[in-house]
Amino acid sequence: MSRRDRAVRIASGVLVLGVAAGAVAAGTRLPSSATGERVDVGVAVDVPPSPARLVCPGPLVLPEGEAGDDQFDPVPVPPVTSLVVAAPSSDGGAVTAFDGSTVAPLAAGQDAMTLDRVRRPLVVQADPTDVPAQVAAAASALVTRGDLRGLAAASCQVPTTDAWLVGGSTELGATALLVLQNAGATPAVVHLDVLGPTGRVDLDTEQYLVAPGEERVVVLGGLAPQERRVAVHVTATGGRVAAHVQDSTLEGFTPTGTDLVVPGAAPARRQVVPAVPLRATEVDDASAGVLRLVATGAQTTTARVRVLGPDGVQDLPGAEALELDPGAVTDVPLGGLAEGSYTFVVDADRAVVAAAMVARSGDPTAQEPTVPTQERAWVPSVSTDGGFVALPAGTTGAVVLGAVATGGELDARGTVGATLQVVGADGRTAARRHVELEVGRSARWQVADLVPAGTAVLGVRVVPDEATSADAWLATGLLAAVAQADGPLLSVLVPAQEAAATSAALVRQDPRTGTR
Repeated sequence: MSRRDRAVRIASGVLVLGVAAGAVAAGTRLPSSATGERVDVGVAVDVPPSPARLVCPGPLVLPEGEAGDDQFDPVPVPPVTSLVVAAPSSDGGAVTAFDGSTVAPLAAGQDAMTLDRVRRPLVVQADPTDVPAQVAAAASALVTRGDLRGLAAASCQVPTTDAWLVGGSTELGATALLVLQNAGATPAVVHLDVLGPTGRVDLDTEQYLVAPGEERVVVLGGLAPQERRVAVHVTATGGRVAAHVQDSTLEGFTPTGTDLVVPGAAPARRQVVPAVPLRATEVDDASAGVLRLVATGAQTTTARVRVLGPDGVQDLPGAEALELDPGAVTDVPLGGLAEGSYTFVVDADRAVVAAAMVARSGDPTAQEPTVPTQERAWVPSVSTDGGFVALPAGTTGAVVLGAVATGGELDARGTVGATLQVVGADGRTAARRHVELEVGRSARWQVADLVPAGTAVLGVRVVPDEATSADAWLATGLLAAVAQADGPLLSVLVPAQEAAATSAALVRQDPRTGTR
């Protein structure tokens, strides 16, 4: 878990500094480098963990159309909306609406639930015991016919003041809706940077006010029209927000996929995109999927893309040395790889962000019998070792792990171990399985194979071994799928980005007051 120091001054003249546990011995006094006098560096006081708070996407934003006429209605069947919450360890909590009203209580100890027919965005809060609560939640919308055909699912998010959404398009036939959610108690002013194939897009409006307890939808096609590839940088002041892009596309009248684009890892010189499920394709197959990259700085960047598969590490063909212009959104085709579930590792000489998009073909519709339908899924990058993911309601799941070396040699010798903790419908652990993975490889486990037949599964927690070397970590993703007669529907979920935490407070004398 990432850690961040905080400092707070209180009126009594005592300084309280957030520190990592064990960083300073209680009551330690150190000599001043300038005067030789001993300086009081303070007393470390444990800070109890904060409640876990996740903000969940609400129902899909539906297009307008000729309702009542099945031939022209863009949504001829209502979306099936659900929220799954898995909390194997907490001191209780609740699922609430943005106005604070309780939708469902969360019992202390072990609990889990599935809420059907969800009609508004929700918040999941799990209170800690003497350790942080363990909780994961996932929102999903299943649409079997119409313009939004697809499985749109995502893990509920930790609100933030800075997020990168890498995915979507505003070209003809594509709809990209940016959804901004403020579940907090203060107004949030949100600033947008929209990036396209040629760099940053000039916007008529860059700032939006999102009131407390409100959700705001921004039509990206109105802000930045005819951009074949987009990425959005969201920054907020005054309050924290959750953000996602509802991405859907059509080819004529044929639906070609709907999914939610959620924030990935912050800009960095290395990005890791887990759990990318590919079908065997030719190098030039347009339906193979893409890896989307953006250099976030002001200078040109060179990036190398490598692939961790079941058989080890290889360079992505044609992506050994990609030149990325600053702010330009680049798609790298994923054709030419064998069928399998992969982890993509991007190394660049300057900070980048990344995500992947995969597609599945289905049967044509009656309106256009020569054009196959498609389903699409966006996969964000991750930076967390292991993690906890809820399995969307009504789907079958598969866990994909990639053992990523921390250094430049992705195929370094060694193994990484972890325990797959499968959470059942009552919040208890339904099964555990210890797995080991060679560094530089990816592996996949069907969730149904981890539990006794007929067991309902609401989530999977990947717990890395304590003895695992710091030279490698596990990138985690969960494939969720729905089998249909006209073609499969899928989404890929990753663990929610972890919130910064303070494990101890350093209390010391304020030299300007002389009080303690």
